[in-house]
Amino acid sequence: MQYSNIDRYNHSINRYILDSSIRTGETMKTKNWPESFRHAVNGIIATARRERNFRIHIFFAVFAITACIIFRVDGLHFLMVGFAIFFVMAMELVNTAIEALVDMYCRGKPHPLAKLAKDAAAGAVLLASLQAVVVGIFVTFSVIRRYF
Repeated sequence: MQYSNIDRYNHSINRYILDSSIRTGETMKTKNWPESFRHAVNGIIATARRERNFRIHIFFAVFAITACIIFRVDGLHFLMVGFAIFFVMAMELVNTAIEALVDMYCRGKPHPLAKLAKDAAAGAVLLASLQAVVVGIFVTFSVIRRYF
């Protein structure tokens, strides 16, 4: 792979910043809980704005919660739906973080390990989504059984 002088310069600057922060003990950690919470909420909002799939998950989450309320799903089943929703959302956030880090590191240049990281993260979201579908089917059948 050929690197331009700018790429070499940027890489050396990034390496210097990383090395110096490790040597001096500097981290990106926040000093207080409210600031940490604000960063977390900002991450969720940024992901919702940037990632189409996250917005799709939000739509289905609102749909599922609304259906649970309309059909008066009992507490245990409602809790199962809630856990499934949050698990899918958490996996989507992790997937977005991994994709962003890989894209930042690779700068658009393909690499087999970058593909593996992105595919594995997407696979985690797929598994979480399939689990949510199974929970949804289970809860739906329990609601239908109540009426018949």
